[in-house]
Formats: sequence, structure tokens, C-alpha cells
Amino acid sequence: MDEALIRAKIPQDLEKVLGVESQGRYKAEAFTQSFLRKSMQNPTPQDLQRMLSRKAVILGYKRHKKDKSKKNNKKAKGLNARQKRTMKIFQIKPEHQRYELFLPLHQLWRQYIIDLCSGLKPESNPQFVQQKLLKADFHGAIITVVRSKCPSYVGTTGILVQEFKHVFKIITREDRLKVIPKRNSVFAVEINGFISHIYGSKFEQRASERSAKKFKVRGTIDL
Repeated sequence: MDEALIRAKIPQDLEKVLGVESQGRYKAEAFTQSFLRKSMQNPTPQDLQRMLSRKAVILGYKRHKKDKSKKNNKKAKGLNARQKRTMKIFQIKPEHQRYELFLPLHQLWRQYIIDLCSGLKPESNPQFVQQKLLKADFHGAIITVVRSKCPSYVGTTGILVQEFKHVFKIITREDRLKVIPKRNSVFAVEINGFISHIYGSKFEQRASERSAKKFKVRGTIDL
């Protein structure tokens, strides 16, 4: 910072534009020396004079560190799997295990599938429908166990009310909650004359994971 520049006055035309008033020589020097004392650690008169004789003074800038703790506190803390089991979040109460209560859900699912398959008309391509159904959400669908390594499951029909990674939970027409393992079972889903078979062993994902998975077409699938 040039000492002559400190003493110089701002031209009158710039004073009006900037809205400031020139300070006198002594006021300007006093302000500059006070500013340098606060900016430097224990400066001597020689240090101040050396700083004033330079052409420019570089003012240091320190960025404030972001407080990461506040950011982390804003994130909502969800329940873990053990807490959900303890609170019985996924359990359906006995008084709610009634087939007729889930019929409106089934009607919504039918309309969802019809819209997903572009109308689901008789002339629709079966492969196109099958590809759509592979990634669809089946909550509300009426499914039937057509094949299983456990004979007692075969013929069981009901509305799918909960889908987990390894099991389907369905409500039967007799108002019973059945838990059917996906592995080693084949399920049939019928809608508007289209019958699709779900091979449970190849369906062991959650509905959210299945929607993003790429399925490979295979000639035969074993239980």
C-alpha cells in the first residue's frame, strides 16, 4: 500500500458518486496503522513502516469450516429391522385379516396393471405383458400356488397383502393369513384373461429391488 496513496484525496466528482467523504492525512494514517496492528501479531514501528511503503497489502481470508454435526442432526433417523420387529409394524392384526377388507386394494391393483400394460387388450403381445409384470408391484393381486415342493401349499389362493424378500403373505377367502415361501413355489396371476406364472425362486427380491433388476429370458426354469 503506497503511503502517497493513503494521503491522496478522492476527487470531488467520485465523492458524489461513491457517497463518501475524503479523510484528512492524519485520520487516514491513523486508520491504516490501527488496521495493520490488528491484522499483524505484535508489530513494531518498523514493521508498520515497511508495510506502508509497499505497493499493495494482501489481506488474508479464512474460510469458515462447515459444522458437519448440524448437517447430520438434520437427517431423520429411521427404525432398524430389529426395532420394527419389536414394534410389530409389519404384523396384521387378527381383526384386520378379512378378505373383503382387501378387495378394494385388488381393484386398484387391477387398474394399475391395465394402465401399466397399455390397456391389456386381447391383441397385446404376451412377451410385452410378461416383461411389465416382472417389475410390477403385486400388492393387491390375487395369486394362486400352482406348483410347490410342499404339497400343502398347492391350490392356496388369496390377495397378496405383504411381500417380503423370501415370502408372500396372502389373505384367503376363508379370512386366513397364509405365509407362502417364494422358493420352490410357482404362483399364477390372472387378469383380463392373461395368466402369468411367477417362479418364486427367481423372484426373491423386495418389490423395490425387483423394479430396477434386469431379467434374463430363459427357456426353462426349475423349482
